[in-house]
Amino acid sequence: MTIGFILNGEAVVVHTEADRRLIDILRETFGLSGAKRGCLSGHCGACSVIMNGVVVPACIIPAFRIQDQAIITIEGFSQTDAYQDLRSGFQEAGVELCGYCDAGKILIAEALLAKNPRPARHAILTSLSGIQCRCTEPEDMVKGVLAAVDIRRRRLYDRTT
Repeated sequence: MTIGFILNGEAVVVHTEADRRLIDILRETFGLSGAKRGCLSGHCGACSVIMNGVVVPACIIPAFRIQDQAIITIEGFSQTDAYQDLRSGFQEAGVELCGYCDAGKILIAEALLAKNPRPARHAILTSLSGIQCRCTEPEDMVKGVLAAVDIRRRRLYDRTT
C-alpha cells in the first residue's frame, strides 16, 4: 500500500502494509526515535505524536489511517519556539526529561496549551494523567506547565521597545 501524509511539515510517501503501526513507520522508515515503543496498547504516552492537532498514541494507529493526515513528532515540534517554552518551563520546575516519555509529556502539554493557554492545575493534571512516568512527580509536571505558560506569555506579549 502507498500512503502519503505530511510529516513534520513535509509531504512524504511510504510503501507499507495497511496494518503496520505508525510508531514502526516513524522509527524504522523515517529514523524518528523520539516516540518510544512502550505499552503498544495506547496507554503509557511514550509513543505520543500530534495528528491533525490531536495527541494520539502512534502505537495503535494503523498505516491506512494516516493517509492525507498531518503528523508532528517530538523531533518536528522541537524546532519551534513553543517547544522551547515547555522545555524551559519543565527545567525551571525540575521536571526530569529522561528521554523515554518526553514526547508524551511535551506534546500533551502543548495540546493542552493550544486549547487553553492558561489552564488550571486540575486541567493540567487531567491532561497529563495518561503519561506513565516514573521519573517525575505529577505536581512537578503541573509546575512545569505553569512555568511554561509564564515563559510563553512573556515571549509573546511582553514587548520591550
